[in-house]
Amino acid sequence: MGYSKFQRILLALDDSPCSDKVMEYAHSILEGQEATLALVTVIPPTSPASYGADPLLGQQPIVVAEVAEIQQQAAQEYLDRLAADFTSVKEIFTFTRVGNIREEILTVAHEWAADLLILGTNGKTGFEHFISGSVSESVIRKAQCPVLVIPSKCD
Repeated sequence: MGYSKFQRILLALDDSPCSDKVMEYAHSILEGQEATLALVTVIPPTSPASYGADPLLGQQPIVVAEVAEIQQQAAQEYLDRLAADFTSVKEIFTFTRVGNIREEILTVAHEWAADLLILGTNGKTGFEHFISGSVSESVIRKAQCPVLVIPSKCD
């Protein structure tokens, strides 16, 4: 069975210095290829704020809609800046999602029909890894396409 070049590459990023290494790898992989690229970033859901809410009086915490909107706008601007760096790709898409990071990356990869997924790992070990798990490990286990994980520990 022969494998062709990857045509639909999904790059999962967050707005951290560790993503720079992932970007470098993506640039080198895409160099000279006529591939379509998609960038995705996931924003965790905004936590309810308890300003002015008193649970003893039956008042529920509220989610400040403006905070969520500002986060989404900042994430989209981040992806737009990164997308401008990829001048050699055939076509580029950006996806800003809100939700569970693992689930949203897998959903975008499936819905967009990616044939390669590139993401970084933060290199957590020991107890910190046990408590929080690893997004990259979970994505690898459940992805329907090949996954390239870039070790990007940048401490």
